[in-house]
Parts: sequence; C-alpha cells; structure tokens
Amino acid sequence: MSSVSPYLCSTTRYELRCNECGKSYGNRPLSACPDCLAPLEVHYDLEPLQGHLTREKVGRGPASIWRYRDLLPVIRAFQPDLPVGFTPLVRASNLGKRLGSDSLYLKNDAVCSPTLSFKDRVVAVALANAQAFGFTTVGCSSTGNLANATAAQAARLGLKTCILVPSDLEAAKVLNTQVYGARLVRIAGSYDHVNRLCTLIADEYHWGLVNVNLRPYYAEGSKTVGYEIAEQLGWRLPDNIVCPMAGGSLMRKIRKGFQEFIALGLVEAKPVRFFGAQASGCSPIAHAVKNGWDYIEPQRPQTIARSLAIGNPADGPAAARMIQETGGWAEDVSDVEMVAGIQELAEDEGVFTETAGGVATAVTARLLAQGRIRRDELTVVCITGNGLKTTDALQGRFAEEAAVRPRLSDFDAYLRSVQPDLIGSQAEPTLAGGVY
Repeated sequence: MSSVSPYLCSTTRYELRCNECGKSYGNRPLSACPDCLAPLEVHYDLEPLQGHLTREKVGRGPASIWRYRDLLPVIRAFQPDLPVGFTPLVRASNLGKRLGSDSLYLKNDAVCSPTLSFKDRVVAVALANAQAFGFTTVGCSSTGNLANATAAQAARLGLKTCILVPSDLEAAKVLNTQVYGARLVRIAGSYDHVNRLCTLIADEYHWGLVNVNLRPYYAEGSKTVGYEIAEQLGWRLPDNIVCPMAGGSLMRKIRKGFQEFIALGLVEAKPVRFFGAQASGCSPIAHAVKNGWDYIEPQRPQTIARSLAIGNPADGPAAARMIQETGGWAEDVSDVEMVAGIQELAEDEGVFTETAGGVATAVTARLLAQGRIRRDELTVVCITGNGLKTTDALQGRFAEEAAVRPRLSDFDAYLRSVQPDLIGSQAEPTLAGGVY
C-alpha cells in the first residue's frame, strides 16, 4: 500500500521529507516523521521543469487545478476528470471604496466545484493519492467544508466514506455531507477531539483519511490558490494576501506556490506580505503573532465561525513564523464584526460568503484602518467558502414581513412606508447606441 521511492508526475519527481531532520520517506500514507515527530511535506525536483513549464503551456491546460499538475503530487498515470478550482479573481472596487483600498481583489472560492469551498482543491489531490495507495475507504475529520468535499468526490470515485465531525456542526454542512451517501459520525467534543480520534482510526482501520495520513498530499492542493492568483494577475504577485486561518496551512501553501513560480521563472520575485484572519473566539495563531511567539497557546473555541474553530492547530507555529517573516500581521474579530463582514461583502460585491469569509473581510477592514495595509497596495482577500453553508449565522438579521396583496395601490403604499427613496422621478429608459 506504499512506496519508498519518489514518484514521477510528468517530468517532476517528488517525495515526502521531514521539515526538521530532512529525512526522506519516499511516498506513503504518512504525515509525521517517526524519528522527530515533525510534519512531513512534499518536496519536488524542479530542475527538469526549468524551461519546460512555461506560461504558454500552463495557459493551454484545462481550466482547473490540473493545469498545474506538473507541480502537484499525483502519479503519472492519474487521469483527472473533475474540474476543480480555477475560480474567479475579481476586483472589489465597491468594497475597496468602503474600506479604503484602491486595489482590492477577491479570490472567490465560494464558487469552487463541486462543493463551493477551497477544500475541493485539497481533496482532489488527496483522493488521487488514496487511489494510488490502494485505499478503498476514505474519510476525514472536519468542521464542515472538508466533509462536503470528501463525501462528494469519494462518491464520484466509488470509494466508501466515513466522516467525523463535531456534534455542533452547522445543519447545512451536515446535510451537504450526508446527501452524497457518506457515513457521518458526530463526536461529542471540539474539532481537536475529533482530529485526535481520527489519528487513531487511520492506524486501526487502515483508512485513507485525507487530513491525517494523507495530509502532506492534501495540503499541496492549496498551492493552486497561489498559482491562480499569480496567473490571473497577469503573471505577477500581489503586495498582500489576507487569508482566514483555521490550521494555518492555506496561507503557507499559497506562499509555497509563489516561491515555486519564482524558482521556475514564471513570475518576478517580489516581497509578498501575508495577513492572517481569525475569529476572536478561536484565535491561537493571531494571539501568537501579536505576542511574537513561535509556539501556540491552545484555546477552547467559542465562535460561530466553526470552519475556523481549531484551538490547537498543528500548522499554527509555522504559520505564525511565516506571517512574521513576511512582515505581515494577524488580527481577530468578534462574531458581530464577522456577520457585518458577510453582509458588507454581499451588498458591495454580490458575493455571499460563509463565516470564514466574513472574518477575512472584517480583518481586512481593520488592517486598512490600522495602516498595516496601504491604500495603494494590491491586496488579495481569500474567500474560502459559500454563505449558503452557514446561513445560521444570519438568523434574525432580516425580519420576515407580511405579504402584500397583488395590487399596485397596495404595493405603492407598502413601498412608501418602508423605502420611499425607491420612488421618484425616473427618466424614461432610452436605448443605448448600437445595432440591436
């Protein structure tokens, strides 16, 4: 069920290595070094790609993460058929005007295929490796989005699925997992309890758990957010990235994606500052950054942003160090600010995000107000999931009004009582110039 040799993907060789001691483990379902217990990461031999992977070649690829398959850990024989990723990068002029930015962009994974979050990317890479290793049952520990993505893609691949979640998970995310036929198990505890249990389950049952024994491969899928940002900006890097943080892995992988593009000559090198966004009710990484720590002080999650509610993130220390190294910062916002961020993003840009996106939006506002991000800097805010998954956060925000009878007089009376500014002297519509 495993190999001790590097694998070949097109022209690229890759293998697992320990971040601390540097020991190589080939390719196998393993997430931590048995010797020093440090996390394992995928390392690539990029030399064969020099001059081979060009902007033109990437541009001829499919409109999905697989246009970057030379830089992803999937075996040469893998044949992808699911169009995951390549989501819009949109200029947020209205939100920028509200917040005080002249060059604000949204990387909108709220529309990622197939389950409307960036987790579709990581699962696509993880399950490609689950198949390569011969797993027939897969699963994950999840705060929601990962559960949705794993269940959907496993169903498509014909794999058995068992997913563990905290018992207080939002109803929409539970439904969006069960509909794919996955076995969903609620655990009476926090995500940290769920994740620890999954570590034991992976060994006991020999299952492929995407964020446990397949985690090094899973995490590489996040790089594609960075690849796409660089390509969609016209093969250049932004000044700043604002990213919501649960475990902290996403922003680290975005940076890795930028570094690989620089190494291959696809973009010019420049400093990019990374800013982390967390909810105040679960902000261990932000707390570490603000205190200048290189360690994480665990917290007990108390926030409606359940997708970010990881009190003791494994990647937290590395994320905190990376933020500090790049000259960035981390902030946390209250649940009230988060909900306001959701509504502002929707009203200004027509993008409905989940609670994590509300956190990112509210933190961006604070960073601009603090002067940590300047008005003229090109800033990309990562919107990682769709608002339809966390509608509970908006409960009571909008009152249900009485129905109006289908008569013009009734409608006019209603409008004059609730929003008279909609009524006024309207100019007669005219046809725009051109041929119809």
